[in-house]
Amino acid sequence: MRTCLYLLWQLHDKSRSITGQVNFNSHTDAVLAVVVALVNTLTPGQARGRPYTPPGGAALPAAARTALRADGASGRRPLTLAEREQLGAVAAELRPVFEAVAAGDVDTAARTVNALLAQTGAHPFLDRHDGEPWHLHFHGADESLATGWAAGCATGLAIVLGSAEASRLGVCTAPRCDRVYVDTSRNGTRRFCSTACQNRVKAAVFRERQGGGQRGSQAGAGGQN
Repeated sequence: MRTCLYLLWQLHDKSRSITGQVNFNSHTDAVLAVVVALVNTLTPGQARGRPYTPPGGAALPAAARTALRADGASGRRPLTLAEREQLGAVAAELRPVFEAVAAGDVDTAARTVNALLAQTGAHPFLDRHDGEPWHLHFHGADESLATGWAAGCATGLAIVLGSAEASRLGVCTAPRCDRVYVDTSRNGTRRFCSTACQNRVKAAVFRERQGGGQRGSQAGAGGQN
């Protein structure tokens, strides 16, 4: 059984699109999109240069539901406040995986994911829905929404960490931003969580160069007097 699962995960890893982007497989890609959305929506920190606090009060369930719909599914039922709080706890456990990989500590990331897999009782299960063919899901030890998603998210991260693409889990390197991402670019050179942060950094570099040029011109003019 272990050998079969190992080979299956390797096949997930070797799948690439015609454009050169990394695609682990359609289901895993969808789960990873949810992982990123959960962490970025439900964990506090900084986002795009500003302090970030997760939505509170009546906005909590809707925010969590939106994060779950990052996999492209449209039929998510409304969540209860308790389910949102449970998903917030899941997101808090997923964030350290990205932070460890970004710090170059894949060992810690792997141990964190292994603990989540054991904690949720993640196990393989063939499923089909939305007119799709049978495909592999990983369910939790109970039927609760939070446990099910925690098991699936932990498995998605395990597939990445157990491949040659572990470094594609990242934390935004823009100043005052700690949102996470999965790099699916051809060359694996992504550094930012969003185009907005990339543009912020480019603008800051441009302003710095412009300021340096002006200071140089002023210094030159002063030397001619």
